[in-house]
Amino acid sequence: MDIGHNITSEEKMRVLVPLAQGFEEIEALTVVDILRRADIEVVMAGLSPGPISGSHNIKVLPDALLDDVLHSEFGAIILPGGAPGFINLGKDERVLKIAREMDKSGKCVAAICAAPSVLIKAGVLKEGRKATVNPAGREEVATCACYVDDRVVVDKNLVTSKSPGTAMEFALKLVEILAGEEKAKKLGRMVIARV
Repeated sequence: MDIGHNITSEEKMRVLVPLAQGFEEIEALTVVDILRRADIEVVMAGLSPGPISGSHNIKVLPDALLDDVLHSEFGAIILPGGAPGFINLGKDERVLKIAREMDKSGKCVAAICAAPSVLIKAGVLKEGRKATVNPAGREEVATCACYVDDRVVVDKNLVTSKSPGTAMEFALKLVEILAGEEKAKKLGRMVIARV
């Protein structure tokens, strides 16, 4: 699936996952794990120095500080949900700016669970766009965009998903978009143990 003619093969292989205090561990780590298994370079960038605590008190040491990678090239940004993680992402002007710029250039912008609300704040999720979100955020999304009640929704370069329970589907869809359908199918068979 081609999400934009401005994305080069090199850019497709480098992805930014910002981590804020209170991120949803399943959503962030499932996506990072699956993308890395697909040989996609993923940079987990902490909004603050040191380990970042997830919403279930699992501490993760990011690969870098967000400030240190602000001027790096990425082919995608993926925002995990989790409370208060998505709130902290939505308050961070650096994250909002990156999401806006990547969307404007046709690069992959993805969010899961409550994180589509961050894309609303960034002005990415707006009228004419389709998205899904955790059921608690349905009304917020429906007021500014077309809410779709699917587990994973792709609208051009925008990819959204519902919850921790859809993280694997979300991750495999991102592999398909960033590395190709064949790689996504092969990886899906491997991790889901289908022969």
